[in-house]
Amino acid sequence: MTTSGISRRGALRMFGIGALGMAGVGALGACAPSPSNSGSASNGGDTKSKDFDFTSWSLNEEAARPAIEKIIAAWEKAEKSKVRAVSYPYNEYLSQLTLKLGGGETTGAIHLDIAWLAAVAQMGKLADLGSVAPKGGYTDVALKSGVYDGKQYGLPWNTGSIGVIANSKLLAKAGVKKHPTTVEEFEDALRAIKGLGGGVVPYAAATKVAQLKDIFPWMQTFGCTLMDGEKVTIGDDASVDAVTWYKKLHDAKLIAADVDRFDARALFGQGKAAFYDDAVIGKGVTAAQSKDKTLADAMQPMMRPVLRSGDTPQALLWGGVIAIVNGKGQDAATEFALHTTSDLATTSEYFTSRALPPSTTAGLADPKVAQDTFTTEWTEKITKTATGSPFWQFAQNAQIEEAVAKQVQAVLVGKSKPKDAMKKAGEEVAALIKR
Repeated sequence: MTTSGISRRGALRMFGIGALGMAGVGALGACAPSPSNSGSASNGGDTKSKDFDFTSWSLNEEAARPAIEKIIAAWEKAEKSKVRAVSYPYNEYLSQLTLKLGGGETTGAIHLDIAWLAAVAQMGKLADLGSVAPKGGYTDVALKSGVYDGKQYGLPWNTGSIGVIANSKLLAKAGVKKHPTTVEEFEDALRAIKGLGGGVVPYAAATKVAQLKDIFPWMQTFGCTLMDGEKVTIGDDASVDAVTWYKKLHDAKLIAADVDRFDARALFGQGKAAFYDDAVIGKGVTAAQSKDKTLADAMQPMMRPVLRSGDTPQALLWGGVIAIVNGKGQDAATEFALHTTSDLATTSEYFTSRALPPSTTAGLADPKVAQDTFTTEWTEKITKTATGSPFWQFAQNAQIEEAVAKQVQAVLVGKSKPKDAMKKAGEEVAALIKR
């Protein structure tokens, strides 16, 4: 049987639950309505109730919890309501949330990574926020992050992207006077930086399977669309060209083996890498870990180099939205979500606390945000052209990313040729999508 467009097998695989896993798994099949009911199903309860739940993984994080608790406390005082805070660790969040949602135990507002929105929306439990979203003043890019299948299921809370960060001090030391804008210029810059010696890894690119999904923006840079309608395009000439180029960088020691995001941050923080890929929050995280207290001033957002001048720089959309569960407390939860994501004072204070860029035009223009040059430049250079992954719509997204990553790694270590590896990757992705 299928539930809301996700096969039971696919749902279990997506949420990391084995066949003998948690007893609540049956709720996925028993309680999820069909896609045709999406946006109208209800978990029951008084939709007009002022009391509701707010579920967020950030409430489980020591650094983030105080700022969110402050937002909740202010709302409760102003609206004379009670908000029950619910949290799960990030790595367990999606599986826990989905099981509770499928069983009718989750109500109110829920915080979602934008990569999860499609899968959760397919369960048919979320409210259509299309009539509410125009009130927020959100940027076009932010609004799109909350859309699935033509409906606005999420109000964008924080919208950013994953792009390239450059170390201006290393670039200057290597004689690279400006950010490279084309792949050819980028490669020239990497070779100049390698000439510095001292164990410098010019580009701390992802080469471990766990993070090799970073290859997708490079595939798109070389012209691979990843998907064309319902057809997987990995395996085309562009994807092969991208992986061939990546292999060339690897063999020339312009990138290093066995690097993930954490390794890249460490290398960059030690002054041993001139470029690496990260989310907009990377500056704060990496600078805080570095012994070089001047590093933050040297960190610059850089548009991903393009294959040909005039091409659109590629970047992966990154961020979170707040969605609303149909049923108890739905109306108040919707107002809370709108307030939290668009009220100027609230978003400004949240940015000050967490350095997460707001999703509204007014929020980005607020002096507290605008004076942060790094965030402003990141928004203008990288987030402006960022797009979501076409694979996010599938329950098997994690398996898709892993399948491609393994084939790319096979190329890097010399176990497979780019053409053979990409052909196999495309076939594996197509098979996963059909499950």
